[in-house]
Amino acid sequence: SNAKIYIFDRYGKLLKQLSPSSEGWDGTYNGKPMPSNDYWFKVEYTEPRTGNKNTFKSNFTLKR
Repeated sequence: SNAKIYIFDRYGKLLKQLSPSSEGWDGTYNGKPMPSNDYWFKVEYTEPRTGNKNTFKSNFTLKR
């Protein structure tokens, strides 16, 4: 897949870049656990049928 997933903190700092085949985000940054808080993500992908580039953004809450 050609998708890319980016995870950001509330200040817009990039914490992790993922691909669909990666294991996901373990809630850490530079090996240190991030606090329970709201985080944002952005998914960028190309629609296979049309070739159109799309972006989806949303947020989630990390709870420890």
